[in-house]
Amino acid sequence: MELKENERIDDLEFKGYKIIQNSEGFCFGIDSVLLSDFAKDIRNNSRVMDLGTGTGILCILLSGKTNLKEIYGIEIQPEVADMAKRSVKLNSLQDKVKIVNDSILNLENIFEKGSVDAIVTNPPYKKINTGLQNESEKKLISRHELTANLEDFIKVSKDMLKDKGEFYMVHRPERLVDIIYLMRKYKIEPKQIRFVAPKPSKEPNLVLIKGVKNAKEFLKFDNILYVYNEDGSYTEELLKIYNKSN
Repeated sequence: MELKENERIDDLEFKGYKIIQNSEGFCFGIDSVLLSDFAKDIRNNSRVMDLGTGTGILCILLSGKTNLKEIYGIEIQPEVADMAKRSVKLNSLQDKVKIVNDSILNLENIFEKGSVDAIVTNPPYKKINTGLQNESEKKLISRHELTANLEDFIKVSKDMLKDKGEFYMVHRPERLVDIIYLMRKYKIEPKQIRFVAPKPSKEPNLVLIKGVKNAKEFLKFDNILYVYNEDGSYTEELLKIYNKSN
């Protein structure tokens, strides 16, 4: 496959899948991998949507970790969406994975409301005008709420999900109050939360959260997921998630 400037093909070391990434853009991180594992219990034959798919990493991993029927990756940046489409073709997943180059704010003009069984999303973590912004436009859009904010992602999820549809998100712990407030506002009931910490002596720096549209109240907290042991080696659970466990 012909690559464009600054592009490379990375081996995902999972079912032979590969992904095209651009070293000048925003490359996927551990958060997407952890979210794909957190959401691997999506029901069989589900119609799934990935809001802000970026490189398409979640679509590709979930295609191998679940028995989903189809997954739509929504990406606003044309060149990033094109890269994701080529990754889908590279893995021969065109029958399952469809990349849509559009804003999540326009989805009601493309898809019927209440037509999706599950939504996964790894949205931009930072509010506008917060944190370092001396980054390329691609990285700014991926990291900062420039084209859609947290409320947009949750409201659109409510609109697209069927009744009792499942919502999976990875975000930062410092935004958890906002996340839970907005989920409740849009009738997506928080059901499961798991914090992720670099190692036992460090505070969590990621949170995984599952919600269900129009569900009853009941929230479960999972054990904290640690990425590293104190000696710097990967934990056994993380190795299992990366399919590198003995």
